[in-house]
Amino acid sequence: MLRLLFALITSFSGATWADEETIDVKYYGKLDLAPFACTEVTRSSIINRACYDKANQFMVVQLKTVYYPYCEITAATYQTFLDAPSMGQYYNASIKNAGPDGPFDCRTIAFRNTETRGASGAPRSPQTSP
Repeated sequence: MLRLLFALITSFSGATWADEETIDVKYYGKLDLAPFACTEVTRSSIINRACYDKANQFMVVQLKTVYYPYCEITAATYQTFLDAPSMGQYYNASIKNAGPDGPFDCRTIAFRNTETRGASGAPRSPQTSP
């Protein structure tokens, strides 16, 4: 009964889960999903969710129960990932393992420097850092 009441209240207030959701991202910490567009994934055995912040070219992917961050992901790359016949194969070949640390590994893109974070808290690329 409480769930139904909560659902009705949030639907009338215009709130969505992403508006209120903060997640814990591996190697990163807490992340507010308000600026992200999230997609629930039901057709993959390893990927449960993908969220993308277009302004910061920042993506988080939920593998099983853990979220992982990826930096400098273009909107085209994100869309190709979502549209791939096998999201898991595309993720492993083009996002996770496409280089020594992966081309989108935030830890190799000035990830730990807090001065490189954008307004959403997402890391910015070194070229856009103040």
